[in-house]
Amino acid sequence: MALTWTHKDTGEIRVHENLEELSIDLVDYIAEISEASIKEHGVFCIALSGGSLINLMGKLVEPPYNKIVDWAKWYVFWADERVVGKNHDDSNYKLAKDNLLSKVNVFPRHICSINDTVSAEDAATEYEFAIRQMVKTRTVTASENSDCPKFDLILLGMGSDGHVASLFPNHPALEVKDDWVTFLTDSPKPPPERITFTLPVINSAASVVVVATGETKANAVHLAIDDLPSLESSLSLPARMVQPSSGNLIWFMDKPAGSKLDGFKFSE
Repeated sequence: MALTWTHKDTGEIRVHENLEELSIDLVDYIAEISEASIKEHGVFCIALSGGSLINLMGKLVEPPYNKIVDWAKWYVFWADERVVGKNHDDSNYKLAKDNLLSKVNVFPRHICSINDTVSAEDAATEYEFAIRQMVKTRTVTASENSDCPKFDLILLGMGSDGHVASLFPNHPALEVKDDWVTFLTDSPKPPPERITFTLPVINSAASVVVVATGETKANAVHLAIDDLPSLESSLSLPARMVQPSSGNLIWFMDKPAGSKLDGFKFSE
């Protein structure tokens, strides 16, 4: 059973005994938000990231979820993507397609991936234009508080350096305020060319989930969540900058990732 509490500034924290428990809780949450969004406005707009997050979503393709989720109402986006071919092993699209999207009944026209045949800058521009068109047609909800889309759910993994999406510590992309999607040609982590949602878009979502697993994430989790003196290392940590303006923020982690959280002891 997850150990759960709410931090006044950094959202709800759920620490799980193991990855199996985390995966079940995460998939339950996704299914719950999907159902609520479809009831409210007829569709479910979800933005994915890459990495181990997709594997943790794997139970969605199994009973009962593959039968009870209304896949025809899903619209799938990417919070970040590597600017590589769609069949490249580094592609977040390929990872999601191979492990999730090809195994459920999401309409292909509802899968909104980047143009992988152009530069990173052009890919970001085109992706933002496509999202703006979907806001205009009200497929994607508009935020009441900003000039941004309001995705129903944005799913983010977190790196050991505290990066989320392709927003890395001390990178200029963190400062982009006017664009919904920006680009990198110098990512600290390969491949160097990427597109990413900007912080204003992430923080305009109805729900944001950050997933962190493994002991290598423990220090970044501590810096992102705990009350700390005004240390530059924590204030510039991208994961700590994820603070939805009116939406929900939930952290899903396993015990090793949560092991350095202040004042929290796990029972043996």
